[in-house]
Amino acid sequence: MKPLLVLLIVFIISIIITKIAFGNYNFALSGRISLSAMLVFTAVGHFAFNKGMTLMVPDFIPFKAALVYLTGIIEILFAIALFFPAYRIPAGWLIIVFLLLLLPFNIYASIKHIDYQKATFDGNGIGYLWFRIPLQIVFILWTYFSTIKH
Repeated sequence: MKPLLVLLIVFIISIIITKIAFGNYNFALSGRISLSAMLVFTAVGHFAFNKGMTLMVPDFIPFKAALVYLTGIIEILFAIALFFPAYRIPAGWLIIVFLLLLLPFNIYASIKHIDYQKATFDGNGIGYLWFRIPLQIVFILWTYFSTIKH
């Protein structure tokens, strides 16, 4: 829920600023700014809640903590790439692939009732997926329309 709030609040602020600065609304730019802010926000979670996020990684995958840190770094790199025209479209496609690859980890975490912030097994459970899966679709569409088809 927090990433969605970051996305929407930064988008609204960006829309207002672009209107004032450029005299018109720049939805694609504002979409990229807000997507970038959301990616940085979620990346911080990979460092702040590394122990809990490692619980989201199934046991058969090695180097869980390193993987969580690496994905945080990747999110930061994506956030930066969105502001370089030469990298914008490839970054958009990579973000979409990244979001699709992360979905199984969210499903796994829901099945295991993982609360990644507390690093416990008393999270929301499978019901969380009724919110998370549509949210993932929103993030994918947001990425597509603000980076690839703008």
